[in-house]
Amino acid sequence: MIVVGLCSVAWVVLVWQWQDPFTAVYTKYQQHKLASSFAHEFANYRPPVAAPQTSRGAPAKTDRARIAVAARAYRLSLHEGKPVGRLVVPRLGLKSIVVNGTGHDDLTKGPGRELHTFMPGENELVYVAGHRTTYLAPFAKIDKLRPGDPVTFVLPYGTFHYEITGHRIVDASDLAVLRSHHREQLVLQACHPRFFATHRYLAYARLVRVEPRDGRPYSVGPSGPVS
Repeated sequence: MIVVGLCSVAWVVLVWQWQDPFTAVYTKYQQHKLASSFAHEFANYRPPVAAPQTSRGAPAKTDRARIAVAARAYRLSLHEGKPVGRLVVPRLGLKSIVVNGTGHDDLTKGPGRELHTFMPGENELVYVAGHRTTYLAPFAKIDKLRPGDPVTFVLPYGTFHYEITGHRIVDASDLAVLRSHHREQLVLQACHPRFFATHRYLAYARLVRVEPRDGRPYSVGPSGPVS
């Protein structure tokens, strides 16, 4: 019994300090498959042919309008479980392919985009969830994020640069956090505290720069794009 107890304690320490090594093997395999699929999607991506329209019906020529059209078209083209893009968070040591969906099977492959939210560039809420202790634990140290930390989201139609602005801890049943407030905002979510699922830790980030695949890069201020 003493040996069993010591082994149990050792296992808890291992997972607490690092992650579950068994589920990590599975997720590494899934990430390899997703990365290969995303590379193919990226190489063969073609932007929407139709020009975006303004409220008066005239062609909108701004890069932001083109990005919004491309983002929506890309979102509508994706099926659940497919790769979305590559998420890079230096503070977390994270460089991972995001899967489309946040169901159990989706999150065993890596961090997932909540299907009821949007894509970068749509000027809406982009919500990404991930595990903290299992399946490579992409958000294991989410509570280490600090205001100003960079977050990059690479998609076939453009690269989006965000910076962390703050965090909240909410009840696990709080669905109001999935409501978009019609402004570009990235939210990273994980269970809180670790090993439990009673609450959610939310890290908020604002968009600061966009590098369109087929246009000129532009910066984004608190009130919108700037030259």
